[in-house]
Amino acid sequence: MEGTVLKNSIKVERAKKDMTQAELAIRVGVSRKTINTIETGRFVPTTVTAIRIARALEVGVEDIFTLIEEGT
Repeated sequence: MEGTVLKNSIKVERAKKDMTQAELAIRVGVSRKTINTIETGRFVPTTVTAIRIARALEVGVEDIFTLIEEGT
């Protein structure tokens, strides 16, 4: 089955900034649980949320989020 998966490096970028999920959530304006579900790949963020995460981590959106094409 073919599909596209959105991978992210939020956890790595948070670690570089010594930032917790809760701290990132406050800066982005979402719940810690939302950051967790995005970080673990269970939830795909809206474009606005992805941009806010990138800004909070002071990196570009494409530095955090990567589309992976999966095929059969």
